[in-house]
Amino acid sequence: MTKIARNQWYVAAYGREIDRELFARTICDEPILFWRTESGEVTAMSDRCVHRRFPLSQAPSRLAGDTVVCGYHGFTYGSDGGCVAVPGQKRVPRTARLKSYPVVEQDSFVWIWIADPDRPAEPDPTRIPRAPWLDAPGYAVASGMEPLRARYSLLVDNLMDLSHETYLHGGYIGTPEVAETPITTEVDDEAGIVYVSRHIADAECPPFYAESTGLEGRITRWQDIEYHPPCLYLLHSRIAPVGVLPPETGLDSDAFHVEVVYAITPETEHSTHDFWSVARDFALEDEKVTEFLRENNRTVVLQDVVALDRLEQVLATEPEGYQELSINIDAGALAARRILQAMTAGGTLAETR
Repeated sequence: MTKIARNQWYVAAYGREIDRELFARTICDEPILFWRTESGEVTAMSDRCVHRRFPLSQAPSRLAGDTVVCGYHGFTYGSDGGCVAVPGQKRVPRTARLKSYPVVEQDSFVWIWIADPDRPAEPDPTRIPRAPWLDAPGYAVASGMEPLRARYSLLVDNLMDLSHETYLHGGYIGTPEVAETPITTEVDDEAGIVYVSRHIADAECPPFYAESTGLEGRITRWQDIEYHPPCLYLLHSRIAPVGVLPPETGLDSDAFHVEVVYAITPETEHSTHDFWSVARDFALEDEKVTEFLRENNRTVVLQDVVALDRLEQVLATEPEGYQELSINIDAGALAARRILQAMTAGGTLAETR
């Protein structure tokens, strides 16, 4: 049985990655071709010509207006994946059609619907979770994507338990208080969302925040996670001087807020596209702060990549029946696993309820 949940929306790319060039990416084991039409709409279709399976993203394949011309034998496809011309004959075979994919561009991401071929379900764009900070006024954003040679569930585990920041990311984002502070976990089974919170009243200020905010000394640090399986992870970070709490009403103007967003998209059953973004509500015009957060967050992401790539190698050689140990801090990750397993078995979120 596949380990990838289907009949789901996944992030395929940042909108900035797709333009009037042929762009290929494998999503959930499916090679997919992306490009923008002349009117600016993103289109997605199978990256294999129906004739001899030549990748349409491979030169000398090319765009001609709103059609794709295969660089091997000249089969030509419209933006809906239908073949409009074949070499040497006027009649286009009825079956000459590429698989096309529903796409939605939202919050700087291009989302794609990956159906279950055995139990297809109708895609509902209103079910795509939101990350509005990524293209909203009042926020500055740094973002990127790193390839992970590990299954996507390992990245979910990693992000749901931030105690690893103390050990894996010390000197960047981690301090001793992160691992020392208990968490609270809630699961909204109706919505299929996992919430994990860690509120630290008095903590060392890690370089990630000291350099970007200018805060000195001890801080109050809040980490509030929302995981929307299978793809979107949100970390609402609040940083303020010790003792400064949000007001009962009005804006929380004495604190700094960072919205960390991960889109966790399987490439294959054993590799992952790790999309990451850091949005902040301070120093909006300071490009030095943007560059600092971009480079430091990428360093943190790459530390995770090294660890998870190695863990994937370990799991690949592990004997059957090995039992891992879980503790209190794993409550969020275990809840996420349960929902992902139900999604993988059931195909749609509605069937996991």
